[in-house]
Amino acid sequence: MCLSTVYKNTMEDSAVVMKNVMRIECRDGSVILTDLMDRSVSIEGSLTEANLVEGFVIVKTE
Repeated sequence: MCLSTVYKNTMEDSAVVMKNVMRIECRDGSVILTDLMDRSVSIEGSLTEANLVEGFVIVKTE
């Protein structure tokens, strides 16, 4: 199973949105993240990069 950490705009500790993300959905200008514990977070933005081998995702917000 590939779990990822999602960052907002840049890969810095202060930009972490959610860890252990198992599902990502892009819908109507939002990125919906769901973690291993089935908690969800929705942020406005778009998917910029996803590296599942390294375990990170970057979402660009305005």
